[in-house]
Amino acid sequence: MGWQWALAEAWLVLRFYWRRTSIAAMSLAWGVCCFVVLMAYGDGFERALIKAFTAVGQHLVVMYGGQTSQQAGGLRAGRRIRLEFEDAQLIKETVPLVGAVSPERLVGGVKIARGTYEGETTIRAVWPEYQRIRNLHIAEGRWISPTDDAQQLRVVVLGAEVAEKVFRGAPALGQVVRLNKVSFTVIGVLQKKLQIANYNRRDNDCVFIPYQTARAFTDVGYPTFIVWQPAYPGALEPAIRAVRAKLAEAHKFSPMDTRAVEILPFDQFMQLVTGMVLALRLLLLLVGGLTLTIGGVALAHMMLATVLHRTREIGTLKALGARAGDIMRQLILEALAIVGIGGAVGLMLAASAVYAIGSLPFLGPVFEDQSGLGDIYLHLSPKAVLTSVALLGFVGLVAAIVPAFRAARLDPIESLRYE
Repeated sequence: MGWQWALAEAWLVLRFYWRRTSIAAMSLAWGVCCFVVLMAYGDGFERALIKAFTAVGQHLVVMYGGQTSQQAGGLRAGRRIRLEFEDAQLIKETVPLVGAVSPERLVGGVKIARGTYEGETTIRAVWPEYQRIRNLHIAEGRWISPTDDAQQLRVVVLGAEVAEKVFRGAPALGQVVRLNKVSFTVIGVLQKKLQIANYNRRDNDCVFIPYQTARAFTDVGYPTFIVWQPAYPGALEPAIRAVRAKLAEAHKFSPMDTRAVEILPFDQFMQLVTGMVLALRLLLLLVGGLTLTIGGVALAHMMLATVLHRTREIGTLKALGARAGDIMRQLILEALAIVGIGGAVGLMLAASAVYAIGSLPFLGPVFEDQSGLGDIYLHLSPKAVLTSVALLGFVGLVAAIVPAFRAARLDPIESLRYE
């Protein structure tokens, strides 16, 4: 008795017991649907969380002055190290592992006014490279240029929420705003950011001007921070060591003294994000796996009932020369056919559900944003489909093996007597 006979018999049996077949297949379809939708939610959650975290800057490193903890060159420990504008120039010119760098001078509590409106904001005076480092995107207009900085032009790029408050939907480009009574021309407006990582103040609430232009408000010789990013992701650690060595040489402290200059790579916080995503994925995998297993239990119950009701049939087949392997093969094929039907229906239901749901609120309500930038978008990924198919196949085999073994071990004489 070959595979062709086994397939034909399996098809006839499934048609004859179509009610049981339908119930078992739908149980598996529901399990597959739940599993795939949960995996799609997990993928969407991961993308939304990583996007919100990296909004602060891709591979961002923030530096600020500290205090020496070791003696070096005859100088005592405990000296205060203050970063200087020349340090940014030094890093830019002598550390090739740094891809982009910018000094950043923060001026807080600045009065911003236009017409009858008056509010408060924070100025970030920066170099043009700052846009790339901090992952800033222009909604309209342009970003600060090298000419703006070299000529100390009084131009400003507004954060999204600042522009919203000051102009209330009116065009902002080319308009004049006053920062502490100093007039600036608006050259750009940033796209709104939904970020869960930050330092100092949210970018949406800040305005950005050329670094040298900040002379109108403060001493630009001592930046509040120096921000940079490595030339490529794998260069982060050697770049930090190279930057610290250059600053140690310039400020006369030990290059092993990590407290002299605080260097904060934001990538180290990505471990927290990764941990949260992994925990959620494991939970969703457990829930989806249990749901799929329930479908497997229904299949096992159906197969056991089938073996019970077909005891005399199995005895007849054995009396006619069918081997135990032939019986097992037929029952496993029947189970796999049900698994295939249930899996196909489940994937279609999952695709429909993912399309119908589309997206779910996540960070939008937290930031009072209605744009949908912080929503979780469900996506039917090939990984989720392959995982569900593999798990479904495993569940189907496990559910079929026990009834198949039981049927194969039936005694033909006792089976023929069975009522």
